[in-house]
This record gives sequence, C-alpha cells and structure tokens, in this order.
Amino acid sequence: MKNKMKHFINLKDIPSKDLRKIITDAKKRKNARKKLNNLEVDNGEPLKGKLLVQMFEKSSLRTRLSFYLAIKQLGGSTLTLRPDELHLSKGGESIEDTAKILSNFGNAFMLRTSSDEKLKEFRKYLSIPIINGLSPSSHPTQILSDVFTIEEIKKKPISKLNITWIGDSNNVLNSLIVASIKFSFKLNIGCPKNYEPNQKIINYIKSNKNKIFIYNDPKKAATGADVILSDKVISMNDKGDKIKKLNHFKKFRIDKKLMNFAKKDCIFLHCLPRGTEVDENIFSNNQSKVWLQALNRVHVQKSILLYCFGRLR
Repeated sequence: MKNKMKHFINLKDIPSKDLRKIITDAKKRKNARKKLNNLEVDNGEPLKGKLLVQMFEKSSLRTRLSFYLAIKQLGGSTLTLRPDELHLSKGGESIEDTAKILSNFGNAFMLRTSSDEKLKEFRKYLSIPIINGLSPSSHPTQILSDVFTIEEIKKKPISKLNITWIGDSNNVLNSLIVASIKFSFKLNIGCPKNYEPNQKIINYIKSNKNKIFIYNDPKKAATGADVILSDKVISMNDKGDKIKKLNHFKKFRIDKKLMNFAKKDCIFLHCLPRGTEVDENIFSNNQSKVWLQALNRVHVQKSILLYCFGRLR
C-alpha cells in the first residue's frame, strides 16, 4: 500500500493523465450518488476504516466541509485539529515529531497552511499522504474541482473552451495557470499593472507549451470567454494598503457591462468568499454557478483521496 501512496500538494507535480483520471472518477462517483443522502456511504466503502486528519491554520468553510463529507462518503472518518491545540505551535514540538505521530494515528493528512515550507517539511517526514488544502502559492483542490464543474456545465473538454480570470494574481490563479498547461486550455488573465503573476510563475509559463495571455484591460481579457472566474481581491494573505489596492481594481469589477464582452452563454465562477469584485446582479443571476461549484468540491476531493491512497478505479 505504501509504495502506491501519492501526495497532492501542487498540480505541477501530478501528471496530466492522473489529473484527468481524478476528474473521470469524480464524474462516475457523483452520478452513482444521485439518490443518496450526505452521510450515506458509497457502494464498496473504498476507504473503510481510514482516518483523515485535517489541520487548518487559516479559516475554512468549503474545504473543511467538503473533505469531511468526502472521507465519510468513502467509508472513512475525519478528525479536525486546531493548530493552537497542538504542541507544534504551543510547545515547540518539531514538524518531524508531529509528522511521525500523525503517520502512526492517521491514514492521510490535509493541511491548510500559511507556509509553503511547512508543507514541504511535513511531506519529508510523513509516511502517509499529504493534501494541500490551500497554501500561499497554490490551491490545487479548488482548481481541479473547478475544471470538473466547467466540463460538467459546458458538456465538453475544457481544452475546447476559453477561460478567463479577472482579479488578483494569487494562489488560486497560480493553480489555474498550472491547470491551463496540464489540460491545454486557453486562459486570459485580466489584472491591473503591478498585480500580474510573479516572475517564478511567468518563468513556468514560458518554459511550458501554453495558451496563456495577460491583459491589463478587463474587456480584452473577457472577450469571447466561455467561463469567467474570480476571487476576493482582498484575500487572507493581504498585508498591504487595502484601500489603495481596491482602487487599482475598480475597473476590474465583474458587472453586466464586462460580461457582455464574453460569450452569451458564459458562466461565472467564484471560489468564495466574495467581496466587492463582483456585482450582486452577476453573482445571483443564472449565469452564476457558484453554489454548484462549491458543492462539487466533495466529489472531486473523494477522487483526490482515492488517488492519494492508490485506490483510483
């Protein structure tokens, strides 16, 4: 079992064929559950007896709920730890020692962290799979689920669609950029000057075959879009001048005017929580698929868990 174990830290590290397998499996699992209630277990209980330990160093609603349901529906159980309850933050216990204990008690570890280094450290010492539930540089579970949602609604492979991101260059966009390269879809990024992806990401784009375009004009980015994605402009990581930042993003607000540049059947997605970056009319109209998007996290995370356990059908 251990030799089949896989981590899920960054989409960059996972072969495209495996990412596609996860999405295919999630589709089958979602279809097979149509008549089941939230806590009813999937046929075959593929992760019966397994314990997922979750730890959140940052706030979480969707990731927390969806992983809780994901492991339950696969026949396993979950335990959520708060970092302020552990010796790791209070008593100075090392990551190495913490990881060894987690490996003895749990079967997988999901971490939402404010440090990419911490993820690497845990990976080094854990003998169970680790899943990145969000880190400063990426949010892989969110974006893989978004790919699933887009294909489910549009009923075609994402490689045939024009995807647009309007907003800040953050961890969610970083993962979307990697997905664009892995799944070979066109990605237009609309963001103000000085809010473009960092040099490391730009180098990654340049060193890979891509269909990624960056615009400082939201209208150009939105033109011909099948899907427009966004995120809160002021995110959990922001430490700078928030008023100044919001001013820079004024022209990038997603409203009816901007949506008119996209295709007529363009859908709007937002990983939530939301701020002022999207007009209420857009957020709550029938182009918006944010609630389905959030719910689909459960189905995709189940297949991510199975991938980590080497149990993907």
